[in-house]
Amino acid sequence: MAPYDTLYGRKCRTSLYWTKLSDKKISDRKKSYANLKRKDIEFQVKEKVFLKVSPWKKVLCFGRKGKLSSRFIGPYKIIERIGLVAY
Repeated sequence: MAPYDTLYGRKCRTSLYWTKLSDKKISDRKKSYANLKRKDIEFQVKEKVFLKVSPWKKVLCFGRKGKLSSRFIGPYKIIERIGLVAY
């Protein structure tokens, strides 16, 4: 008998057992969190869009630094659609 079994009267639940027992629950939870932020947006040719840029710390991005840096740049005109998500 393992020392954990004798002390607590049950088997030790390591990460190996967690994935076997609740792999479906873990993947469902991740999927639900990911789907909250997803949006199915399609653009047409000749529409104008803004591009979102993520500000990095201590990096000058478009002339400003930190909180005051631009979150979106543009507007850019869509010339052609290349794929499902590429314009």
